[in-house]
Amino acid sequence: MPDTPRHDPAALVAFATALCNAAGLDTDKAGAVARTLVESDLLGHVTHGLALLPKYLDDLAAGTMRKEGGPEVVRDLGACVTWNGRRLPGAWLVHRALDLALERVGTYGTVTIAIGDSHHIGCLAAYLTRATDAGCMLVLNSSAPGAKAVAPHGARQAVLSPDPVAAGFPTGGDPVMLDVSASITTINMANTLLRQGRRYPADWLQDTDGNPSNDPAVLSAGGSLLPAGGMDHGQKGYAWALMNEALTQGLSGYGRADEPKGQTASVLLQLIDPNAFAGIDAFTRQTGHTAAACRAATPRPGVGKVRLPGESGLAHRRDAVAQGVRLAPGILAALEGPAGKLGVPMPQALS
Repeated sequence: MPDTPRHDPAALVAFATALCNAAGLDTDKAGAVARTLVESDLLGHVTHGLALLPKYLDDLAAGTMRKEGGPEVVRDLGACVTWNGRRLPGAWLVHRALDLALERVGTYGTVTIAIGDSHHIGCLAAYLTRATDAGCMLVLNSSAPGAKAVAPHGARQAVLSPDPVAAGFPTGGDPVMLDVSASITTINMANTLLRQGRRYPADWLQDTDGNPSNDPAVLSAGGSLLPAGGMDHGQKGYAWALMNEALTQGLSGYGRADEPKGQTASVLLQLIDPNAFAGIDAFTRQTGHTAAACRAATPRPGVGKVRLPGESGLAHRRDAVAQGVRLAPGILAALEGPAGKLGVPMPQALS
């Protein structure tokens, strides 16, 4: 995005907070949503940053994202907690769950929180540094039980959601931060390419007859995303998706069997304290060694250097914090209408 103007990240957070506030969220919930969306843009995950805010505002107006109250505690065993998220803002629920996990992990060593019927939680990578900065490892799984976008390996029709998982862990230097889906691509990326009139670089979807395609339009015409591995080794992504839906929907008790409507997520958050095991020094000795070995590996022809998961995102974040973040074209334009309706002034670009 070299031609787009830069914006102060704090100003963007204030703008998004004001929009969510004006749409009916209290300051705590509005701030959690705003910080998570902007953090996604800072990391370069532009399809899951402020690009999602118009849909969130529509859902608040329609009542399909709930505004008031907190999650229902289904069960609390100390180290294992289950919530019904009551379709509250996903970013707020995940941050609140992470608050609780960070508070308890020193006692239990690991804390696992399952959340059923959350609203969309956004970019999973946006939550990871809260854990790694505390010297912990975070594993975050999410699924969308109301979505059928990914075909099981060998099938024509969609049954599953993209089923992302993210994990972050300390290494002694920059943390490793991964955020990957059990499908080759995502619904949001398909929608972004469709708006831009672009196609995928390879056949990452299939049409209703099961033919491979690189056209994102096939998704809205009844086609489906392919699981990771594609036509060749898609059994890998398919198996991963089934495991992810068991972890998120099975453990939270809320999923496809409930036939949910609208945008909903089932979530599993697990925080792990290395000090409950061999200790943080032993942990980072191993993770740091492996990270260094990967970086030192000889790159194959055409590859400048071997990178670690999250490395480019953290570099993007450092630049965006220092110089201002460049938003993808059209993101702020899509928020001009809601901002005018809600009486919130648009953010100004940095000079």
